[in-house]
Amino acid sequence: MVVGLLHRVGLRSSHLHLMSLGAVGLCIGLWIRAKTVDQTERGNAERRALFVGLWPPMLWLIGDALRLCE
Repeated sequence: MVVGLLHRVGLRSSHLHLMSLGAVGLCIGLWIRAKTVDQTERGNAERRALFVGLWPPMLWLIGDALRLCE
């Protein structure tokens, strides 16, 4: 149902695979930035990087589902 809606909107599997790779880069960037902030803000910055780190597998799997729909 959701995959069909994404397909009708115009998203393709390659778009979601690229978004997944972009999320990996964003996660690494946030993690590196977390190492540069002071100790009081470091925990929040690391949690943000871990949260973004959960996105790539989800986006990749949605892209695989869209590939089956295509």
